[in-house]
Amino acid sequence: MPPKKRGSGAAQMKEVKSAVKSASPDKKESPELSVKKHREKDADFVSLCKSLHVTDTVCDQAWVLWKSVQDSVEDSQKKLWSACLFVTVTDLDVACFTLTQVQKEVDLNVNQFLALVRKLDVNLDTISTRVDSVLTRLKKKFDVTLALYQRFENISFSREKETMRSCWTMFLLAKGRALQMEDDLVISFQLLLCVLEFFIKRCPADLLQPLYQSAINRGQSPPTRTSRRNQSKAKPRPPEPEVDMQLLETLCKENDCNAEEVKNVYQTSFSAFLESMDLSRSLDFPQANDLNQQYEEHYLKSRDFDGRLFLDGDETLLDHKLEMSQVERTPKKNVREEEPVLIAPQTPVRAAMSSIQQLRVDLTSSGDQPSANLVTYFKNCTVDPTEEVLKRVETLGQVFGQRFGQAVGPRCVALGKQRFTLGVRLYYRVMESMLKSEEKRLSVQNFSKLLNDSTFHTSLLACALEVVMATYGGSSGDPAEDLCFPWILDVFNLAAFDFYKVIESFIKAEPTLSKEIVKHLESCEHLIMENIAWRMGSPLFELLKQTQEAPAEQVETPAAFTQPLQHNHTAADLYLSPMRPGHRVLPPESAATPGPQPVAQAPSQPTGQTPRPPRSNSLNLFYKKLYRLAYMRLKMLCSYLLPSHPDLEHIMWTLFQHTLQHEYELMRDRHLDQLMMSAMYAICKVKNVDLRFKTIVTSYKNMPNTNQETFKHVLITEGHYDSIIVFYNQVFIQKLKTIILQYASPRPPTLSPIPQIPCSPYKFPSSPLRVPGSVYFKINQMVNSSNLNVKRSLDLDSTPKPLKRLRFDVDGQDEADGSKTSRDSTLIQRLAEMSK
Repeated sequence: MPPKKRGSGAAQMKEVKSAVKSASPDKKESPELSVKKHREKDADFVSLCKSLHVTDTVCDQAWVLWKSVQDSVEDSQKKLWSACLFVTVTDLDVACFTLTQVQKEVDLNVNQFLALVRKLDVNLDTISTRVDSVLTRLKKKFDVTLALYQRFENISFSREKETMRSCWTMFLLAKGRALQMEDDLVISFQLLLCVLEFFIKRCPADLLQPLYQSAINRGQSPPTRTSRRNQSKAKPRPPEPEVDMQLLETLCKENDCNAEEVKNVYQTSFSAFLESMDLSRSLDFPQANDLNQQYEEHYLKSRDFDGRLFLDGDETLLDHKLEMSQVERTPKKNVREEEPVLIAPQTPVRAAMSSIQQLRVDLTSSGDQPSANLVTYFKNCTVDPTEEVLKRVETLGQVFGQRFGQAVGPRCVALGKQRFTLGVRLYYRVMESMLKSEEKRLSVQNFSKLLNDSTFHTSLLACALEVVMATYGGSSGDPAEDLCFPWILDVFNLAAFDFYKVIESFIKAEPTLSKEIVKHLESCEHLIMENIAWRMGSPLFELLKQTQEAPAEQVETPAAFTQPLQHNHTAADLYLSPMRPGHRVLPPESAATPGPQPVAQAPSQPTGQTPRPPRSNSLNLFYKKLYRLAYMRLKMLCSYLLPSHPDLEHIMWTLFQHTLQHEYELMRDRHLDQLMMSAMYAICKVKNVDLRFKTIVTSYKNMPNTNQETFKHVLITEGHYDSIIVFYNQVFIQKLKTIILQYASPRPPTLSPIPQIPCSPYKFPSSPLRVPGSVYFKINQMVNSSNLNVKRSLDLDSTPKPLKRLRFDVDGQDEADGSKTSRDSTLIQRLAEMSK
C-alpha cells in the first residue's frame, strides 16, 4: 500500500473531478478489469474491484477518491474502498454492481452502508448532488419497502411458505414496473392489497387462514390443488373474473384502507401489470421461477437492494437487534378466541392508513360543491363569484390531475382526481368557516372583494390540497417528482408569498387538523420565509421596493420585536392588503372602525403631495415572523458554537437584522441561513474571536431542518453558484463591509431589540390526538435505529469538531478572506488603520 500523503486532498479531489469529466459514456472500454494495469494499487483493493466486476476507469477513480479521504474517515480499509467504488459508479452512471452485492462484500446492512458513504463527504464536495440524490432515494425506498414487508408478514394469508414467497416477489415486480414512484408508501400498500387479492382467491381453501376463507366470494370458489392442475391444462382459458370486491373490501377493512382507491389501483396499474405478464386470463398462480427470473432482471437493472432477501431475514436488509425491534408487531389475525385481543400498535403502514381514514371521516359531511351557506355568501356579494369559483376549481382540477400523473405515473391520474376531490371538500369547508368568522368579526355579509380575488381562492385550495398530500405522505426524494411542499405551488403557478397569507387563517378555521398537520403547515411557512418567497419574480420584492420608496414606512419597527407575536389580521386583511399604491386598500383601524372593512377606498392625500403607498399588512406580518425565525436559528447556532461569548449573539443579530431590512436584495434566490452564517463569521472576525467558517458549517450540518446544498450551492452572480465561502468573500463582505467595520469602532451601531420567541404562533386544536399525518417521519421514527441515522443529533454540551479539509477553503489557508491561520486578518489590519 502506498504511503499516506497528508495535505494532498485538494490535488487528489481535482484529479477525481477531472477524471469524471473526461470519462465519456460513449467511449468503449473493456468490461474486464486488467489486473496488470493496477499493480501499484493494493492487491486487496484490486481483488474487490474484480469481484464487483468494475472497469479499469472505475478502479482508477475509486482509488484516487480513497486516497483523498483515507486520513479523514475512520473505518476499515475494505469498507472505505467499497464506499468509494459506490460513489464512483454512481457519479459515472455505470452498471457494475448492485447495492446488495457491494453490501455483501463488506457485511454491512443498508443503513450502515449508506451512512458510511455519507461519511466520505469530509471535504463537502466529495459527495456530488447526484450521489446525494441517489442516497436519499435509496434510503426512502428501503424504509418504505421494510414497512411494507413487516405489514405483509402480519397479513400472512396462507400456510404455504412458497405461496407467500411468490406473492411478495410478484408484489416487488409489480411495484417496480407499475409504479413510477416506488417509494410512495400509500400507493405501494394499495398495490400490495391488489396482489394479495390476486393470490388469495387462487389459493386452495384448505391452505387459507380462516379470516380469508370466509371473505372469498363463494360464487367463484377457490381452486383445490387438483383442480388447479386440471385448469392449467384446459384450453382456451376462460376470462378472468372481475375483482372480488368482497375479498378486497375485507382486506381494506382489516388494514384501514379505502376500498375505492384500492379498486382504482387494481383496475389501472395492477390490471396493466397482469396484462404485461400474460396473467390477466389465468386462474392459476404465476410460475415461481418465472417471477424470480423477471424480478432478478429488474433488480439488476435498478442496481439497488434485492427485496426478496426480506423473506430470508438477510442481514444486508435487516439488523434484527435494531430495526425489527423498532416496529412492534401487529397481532396476527388468526388468534384463538380464548386469547386476549391486543390493540394493534402504530406501525408505519397502519399509521398512514389511519391518518387517511381520519381525514375522510372528517370530510364526510362536506360536499364536492359549495354548501347552501356558502352559496348564500356568494349571492350576497356585489359581484356573484359562483361561476368563477366553479370554473376555477374545474380548471385547477385538470391541471392537478395531469401533474399528479406526470409525477406518480399516467395510470394514477384517477388517484390524483380522488385526492383533488378531498381537497375541494376541505377548501369549501374552510372557506365557509372563514367567512362565518369574518361576519362575526365585522358584522357584514358582503365579501365581494375577497371572494372575487382569484389569488385568495387559489391559495386556499392549494392549502387544502397540501393538507391532503401531506396526509398521504407522497414524496419520492427526487425534487422533480416530489409531491410534498412546494410541489403544489408549482402546479398552480402560485407565488409562495401569496400562499403564506392563508396558512394561519386556515389553521384557525379548521379545528379538526391534527397536531402533525398543523406542524407541517408551520414548516411550510418556515420554508417560505427561509427561501421560497425570495425567489426571482416573487411579489415580495415589489412590496419591499414600495417600502423603500416611502421612507416613512418600515417593514417592521425594531421596537415591535419585544412584543408578542399577536395580531388581529385574517386572511381577508392579508389578501386585500395593498400590492401597489391605490390598489386593494384597507383603511387603518381607529376608534370609529373596530376592524378593517372588506370593501374600502384608499385614504385621501393632501392636495399637492405625492400619494404615499399604504402600509402592507401582509408584508409587516411576514417580517415579524421572519425576524423571529431568523433569531431563533441564530440563537441555536450561537448556543452551540459560542457558549463562552454570549455577548456576541446580540451583535450578530443586529447585523443579521440590518441585512434583512436594508439589504434584502442579498436574499434574492438565496437562503436565510446563508446570511446567518455569514453574519456570524463577520462579527467573529471583527471581534477577533477565533471561529472558523468550517466550524460554523460543521455545526450547521447538525442543526434540524438543514440541507447541505445551503452551503454548497450558493448564488454568486446570475447563473453562477459556488460555496458559501465564495459568497461571503465576493458578495456579502463587499456589500456590508462598511457596516461590519463599524462594530469594531469605538461607536458601534445601536443593537437591535431581541425578538420575543413564542413556542409556536399557532395553538394546536383541541381535537382528539390523531394519527400522525407525516408518513415518512413516522417510518423514520419506527423503523430506523437512532444510531444508524445519517444525520447526527445536535449535542449542545459538546464542542464541535471542525470538518477536515473543507473544500471551499483556499489551499493552505483557513479563513474566509484568504488570510493565513494567524488571527491578524486583513480585515483586522484595516480596522487598526481606521483607529489611528
